[in-house]
Amino acid sequence: MTVVRPQIATRSIVARSLLALAMTCGLAACGTNPEHANTELGNLIDGAPHLTVAGEPVNVALLRRFYARHDFEPVWTGRQTEANALLKAVSRAGENGLDPELFHAGLLRQGTDLSPLDRELLLSDAFLSYADALARGAVPVERRKDDEALTPEPVDVAARLDAAIDSPDPAAVIDALAPSTPTYRALRQALRTCRQSPAGGAAGCARRIAVNLERQRWLPRSLPPDRVMVNVAEERLVLYRADRPVFSTRVVVGQDEERNQSPEFRAMIEASLYNPPWVIPGDIAQREILPKIRRDPGYLARNRMVMMPGGEIEQRPGPDAGLGLIMFDMPNRFDVYLHDTPDQYLFRRENRRISHGCIRVQNPRDFAALLMRQPVDAINQGIAQGTTTRNALPVPVPVFVVYMTAFVDPDGVLRFQPDFYNRDADIWQHLKRPPSGRLPVARTDRRPVSSATLLAALENPGPPAVRIF
Repeated sequence: MTVVRPQIATRSIVARSLLALAMTCGLAACGTNPEHANTELGNLIDGAPHLTVAGEPVNVALLRRFYARHDFEPVWTGRQTEANALLKAVSRAGENGLDPELFHAGLLRQGTDLSPLDRELLLSDAFLSYADALARGAVPVERRKDDEALTPEPVDVAARLDAAIDSPDPAAVIDALAPSTPTYRALRQALRTCRQSPAGGAAGCARRIAVNLERQRWLPRSLPPDRVMVNVAEERLVLYRADRPVFSTRVVVGQDEERNQSPEFRAMIEASLYNPPWVIPGDIAQREILPKIRRDPGYLARNRMVMMPGGEIEQRPGPDAGLGLIMFDMPNRFDVYLHDTPDQYLFRRENRRISHGCIRVQNPRDFAALLMRQPVDAINQGIAQGTTTRNALPVPVPVFVVYMTAFVDPDGVLRFQPDFYNRDADIWQHLKRPPSGRLPVARTDRRPVSSATLLAALENPGPPAVRIF
């Protein structure tokens, strides 16, 4: 991954610290624990950080927040109608690619042997956990790998469950926590079609779509109308204006090796940097550049590179520099950027996963012109000056770097991409309940699944409405 100038490292440390603070002080944990009444419910919930009810684990933090709003007294004893409506919503979790058994659906359906207290807690945990899964994903950011950093706006699911209880349609209030974007709706429809298909590959199709429904839940519920979307799995960038695609280009992304994969994150493109120097991080310099210097003492001078303090190496600006002639400044804790490249031939390759994580853009001048809202000639003139200049965008533009292996393209067509980074299996294991009830352990399935096989599962009579109009 590329570091452009020293202050970026400081910015990364600050961003990392802010993220840690936000996760520590999120809705599930911020502030002190509420005082609870001396009730059976209150004493049970406050007794331990982990709790199992009728053999099933429950989310104590969510339960504590919810019952604090009710003085730690039972909620569902006099609300059977509302409970039944919410149970029906939970039983339909499969429509969102989620296993209803994650939310005690079977136990609650057969719950004649449950004690009143156990049923009370399981009902609340089912509704809260399902609401939380719709609101921010069944695999929220604190349970993912570090490079899967996308997360939507925070939602107080305890307050939302209370709103559902008071609503004439409780299920609708909870269902509304899921995304309502055209892509999410199309993926849900495609999931129904896959499950109805007798064709081979239907199970793989359903798994792929369920995993990408989960990734959609990691995005804001209302995407900015002006935005940049980089789908690493597709190796493509799309710029949207007023929710309409206006520019699309190929990109080079991170290698398949885990340490060099492009992460999933959100940032703001703040400026275009013309004639940027390339500061090669110390780990990359140590691993790749220093061996070349040992073999060839003239390597640094020939490539216009100089040694920097701390083991970094800087390549001077120029048409042959690693960042090309344009870099797009988008501060983020991964130090991953969009930039030009002198190696334009790479964009003719089908496999463009060859970077250390940063994203090389095929047509950076056209992209810069759209971001800067200037003609391409103005971009060319700025570059022709030959000096390193930072040019602020008139309005910063959000960029989402995603990894969608099933998605709806700008023409409204459902498409599948291979899971090159082998990330799907880990997510899939968290979307279903193992028979033992144990927490799932990810197992990577490296067998290739072709797009043709997956799409075949969609080609059957029925409601295959996967194109958006």
